[in-house]
Amino acid sequence: MSDTPSSPRRRTTYRHGDLRNALLEAGIALARAGGPDAVVLREATRQAGVVPNAAYRHFANRDDLLQAVRSYALSQVARAMEAELAGLDPAAGALRWAQDSVRAIGTGYLRFAHAEPGLFKTAFSSHEGVEGDNDPTRAGDSGMNPFQLLSMALNRLADAGGLPPERRLGAEYLAWSAVHGLALLLSEGPLHGMPEPQRMMIGQRLLDMVEKGL
Repeated sequence: MSDTPSSPRRRTTYRHGDLRNALLEAGIALARAGGPDAVVLREATRQAGVVPNAAYRHFANRDDLLQAVRSYALSQVARAMEAELAGLDPAAGALRWAQDSVRAIGTGYLRFAHAEPGLFKTAFSSHEGVEGDNDPTRAGDSGMNPFQLLSMALNRLADAGGLPPERRLGAEYLAWSAVHGLALLLSEGPLHGMPEPQRMMIGQRLLDMVEKGL
């Protein structure tokens, strides 16, 4: 008698709601391992243990699944930022708190990019605009997405007098461009293998530069 376990039988139906979640979880795992290009609907159905046609009740096509995975990834970037913000002390004073908020946003962004390079790349794999995006599936626990969290921190800095009004307009794009560039170099570029102490030091120096440049 063979000790080799038999392959699990593919299911063609799920209890209501389970299949969509199973496919989304499979898509997230694919993105985590290989970025947005790895999110393939047929492979997600295989991992979920159902025939490919069963997926179309929940996701019309591969792009539909990818957008759901991207929403999840964006929400996780936001939560990484919120985790850094949660450690700040408002009693430090309005200006210091505001400056620390901007730094916390950047630190959370860089930490997530390093810890989850596949999901990070997936989160920013679309050409869709972010300014007016109020999709709650792309937000953290605060109800804000990563761009909105950055805007909130910059507003806080401007209100505290740390960012002149004439330099507030468009500051999100300047700060985001600088931090995102370093995040890509560290997560999938030539700086990927950099030792953690050096990576952290460069990240904090970049945030110093952003703060002074704003």
